Amino acid sequence: MKSNLYRVAALVVLTQGASANAVDRALAQLDPEERAHQACVILGVDTLRKDRVLPHADRMKTGVLGRAKVVGNRVITTGGAVRANHHWYRISFSCTVTKNRMRATAFTYKIGPEIPRKKWSDIGLWP
Repeated sequence: MKSNLYRVAALVVLTQGASANAVDRALAQLDPEERAHQACVILGVDTLRKDRVLPHADRMKTGVLGRAKVVGNRVITTGGAVRANHHWYRISFSCTVTKNRMRATAFTYKIGPEIPRKKWSDIGLWP
């Protein structure tokens, strides 16, 4: 399972260059809850880039500063983190996913303050 997570995380960075089939195959191997999280990460990073809020966003974690919840077809977190230009920032978001949790269809967010580098290793972040 862990290797599948790394595969999906790598695909987030390469989504624009990766085929939809490759992303679908990686997501399909995950349990439904993790699939929902990863679908939201993919749409979230893309949304932040397109909105130019964090145009260099390249990683997102859904629950490093608090547990993310899956409620029906939504993933909700106030404790996420997003990386851009080798800096991590807090992020809160609500994301709607399809019934099979293979795609995120809506992503609303609020970017919080930068997370100090000295806290990164304690909460599972990296440069």
